[in-house]
Amino acid sequence: MPDLPKKKVGLIACSGEEHPLGTLSRVAARLVLERLRPNDTVTLCLPLFLAGEESERVFARFYPTIAIDACGVACAAQATARYSGPVVRAINLEALLAGLGIPVKPSWRRELDADGWAAAEEVAAIIARMVDRILGKEGRPAEAALPEEAPAEAEVAACSCGSGIPVLRLNVDGRTLELLAVPVLFTQFREQGRAPSSQVTADLLAQTRVYNAVSPEDEGLLTEALDTAYRDYWEGRLQL
Repeated sequence: MPDLPKKKVGLIACSGEEHPLGTLSRVAARLVLERLRPNDTVTLCLPLFLAGEESERVFARFYPTIAIDACGVACAAQATARYSGPVVRAINLEALLAGLGIPVKPSWRRELDADGWAAAEEVAAIIARMVDRILGKEGRPAEAALPEEAPAEAEVAACSCGSGIPVLRLNVDGRTLELLAVPVLFTQFREQGRAPSSQVTADLLAQTRVYNAVSPEDEGLLTEALDTAYRDYWEGRLQL
């Protein structure tokens, strides 16, 4: 797997509408994303994840992800493990709130009251501390303010709220394909001293398919485009 910088932590929350803690899980995730750790987290959409949205799944392959499930069924954690890889932390809100001595109200299924918001804020603080431990940033204040101006970065994929996964755009039969992680693959292959060849191109295509959906009709043209792009990169004509 490409060695990408772990710039952010993914949060994937329960999407259940019938469980009172489904709402609380989503509110807690938003509190972390918008208030507590806005620069260190992104949210992943569980319904899109289950439906096969590649940008959601590829994020969880590259970056550490926390599952916030309402109950022990653990839909978010299990879906992530099945389609991307094991989550780094799995939260069962039923068990967590029971341990904290916080009673769950059935009315939270539709709307959180003052007690529900207080519980969501406590859960969000716990998640924020998990994020800090994962990223090696322990000891920060509870709320991390947004910087006045975000630093400029190289071009990255725009999926998953700015995941930071490098992308290479290739022209294939008059269409532009955005290929996640290919710049990292090119760099690794060159650092390994793998000069352009038919075998190297085949290996690049195989790795590209891990992180991108490639239709059978595109495979031949994509193989040629990858071969040309990697040769240009190897010989210094393409800068990533």
